[in-house]
Amino acid sequence: MNALVPLPVLLPLCATGLSLTFGTRMQRFQRFISVAVLTAVLALSIILMIAADRQGPLSVHLGDFAPPLGITLVADRLSGLMLTVSSAVTLCVLVYSLGQGMTDRDKETPLAVFHPAYLILVAGVSSTFLAGDLVNLFVSFEIMLVASFVLLTLGGTGPRMRAGSTYVIISLFSSMVFLIAIAMTYAALGTVNFAQLAERLPGLSLGVQTLIQAMLITVFAIKAAVFPVAAWLPDSYPTAPAPVTAVFAGLLTKVGVYCMMRTETLLFPGNRIGDLLMAVALASMLIGILGAVAQTDLKRLLSFTLISHMGFMVFGIGLATREAYGGAIVYVVHHITVQTSLFLVAGLIERRGGTTELTRLGGLAKAAPILSLLFFVPAMNLAGIPPLSGFIGKLGLMRAGVADGSVWAYVLVAGSVVTSLLSLYVMAKVWNLAFWRAAPPGQAEAGTVLESQDDSDDDTDEGPDGVPGTGDEGIEPVRRPAGGAVVVTKARQTSVITTSRLPRPMMAATAATIALALSFTVFAGPLTAFTDRSADELLKRTPYIEEVLGK
Repeated sequence: MNALVPLPVLLPLCATGLSLTFGTRMQRFQRFISVAVLTAVLALSIILMIAADRQGPLSVHLGDFAPPLGITLVADRLSGLMLTVSSAVTLCVLVYSLGQGMTDRDKETPLAVFHPAYLILVAGVSSTFLAGDLVNLFVSFEIMLVASFVLLTLGGTGPRMRAGSTYVIISLFSSMVFLIAIAMTYAALGTVNFAQLAERLPGLSLGVQTLIQAMLITVFAIKAAVFPVAAWLPDSYPTAPAPVTAVFAGLLTKVGVYCMMRTETLLFPGNRIGDLLMAVALASMLIGILGAVAQTDLKRLLSFTLISHMGFMVFGIGLATREAYGGAIVYVVHHITVQTSLFLVAGLIERRGGTTELTRLGGLAKAAPILSLLFFVPAMNLAGIPPLSGFIGKLGLMRAGVADGSVWAYVLVAGSVVTSLLSLYVMAKVWNLAFWRAAPPGQAEAGTVLESQDDSDDDTDEGPDGVPGTGDEGIEPVRRPAGGAVVVTKARQTSVITTSRLPRPMMAATAATIALALSFTVFAGPLTAFTDRSADELLKRTPYIEEVLGK
């Protein structure tokens, strides 16, 4: 069984080579490779999760080099669960992107870059969850960074290039801090392997331990978009294509949370910075949700809710009890699926209504009832309405806070309630503006071109929607012949066009993601039991250390 551990990383990397080789000549084969590989990764992830639950952690030393020389990959309950949920989500998003047709938008590109970049991203995420040492974790981050920049800047439009540049600058800064932390750790202890560090770190002075811990937490907080290092996210994610934004918002930020859980339990037990983490969690909750309240663009609004709800997960890490970690893990897997589905729905709304600006939307409840349902379910789930999984995760965290009994814990419980109520208000605001009220004058009709080769928010002229700087400048309005067919004129290298009938693969992929989130409610008992066992394994540390070091 241990031999299966590297496969979630190796399969996407090998498929990337095939995709690059055959992508330009055999696009259907390229799509088949991507779907087949991600399906295989999902199956492997489920097998590893079940095996780790029954047998304990699984490990493999690549090249048969023992620590500290070799690269170690480890699959325990937490990493198995994260692999399974992330594989399911990335598969759904891939199907969504195929339905949108974004992979073939630029016929002049020498390589179909979406599939290779997406597969590399999946490999990087899988490697992060399985990494057994700091250097391999750093390499995994860099793999994700390279793929992320390509995906963020697909199409080469001005807004996307600026957002991608911001993302890269912030990521490079965090990489630099990470490298310094790795160098300090190796200089002090002679190893970067997690299991060996867990044994040797207590021998360092408290000051050096705290410095290394603070640097690692800073790196992971940037990745997770936790306040006060989250200002980059609302400007980076909304400009990307809908599938890219969905997988970034739903999944990549949770990579940072996972790393915080792993290092805080395995390397730095004792919860020395618990109060600081709870203060950060409270600030993320309140500032993020207040930012969401002020937004009128759906993608930016969801970006701020993302920052806010990261605070719930950090709340559990700050408490550092078995119940708190169990609740935090439930909330992580819940939020991956819910946030992804909401961004996928945002892409559908843009496809149907021509924009994600709420002031220019309306009437979708009558015009697109299925789309309305696809938004309503995850919106209520995000707000934490019983009995959905959002409520289950929040309830577990608040119960852990009450059981802790400290002042900070009670403050966080109150902050959680306020954040949940404001989240409900924000989702109700989106529902009223985009779905419930009548369509405002000038709402985009079916056939409006949303993206073109000269997409830019620098232009001051008005496109078909009559609003400057929305990315449709330089495109003539649609013509409606007598027969009622939609004809777009002078659409240069067009990618996305509004349509009254949304592509079935996009709808099906979104529905599948929502169904996955709902399954956490249906199987809440087994899920919470599994996350409690995962939390117990994290806090014990011994099973992980003994598996890696062969004791």
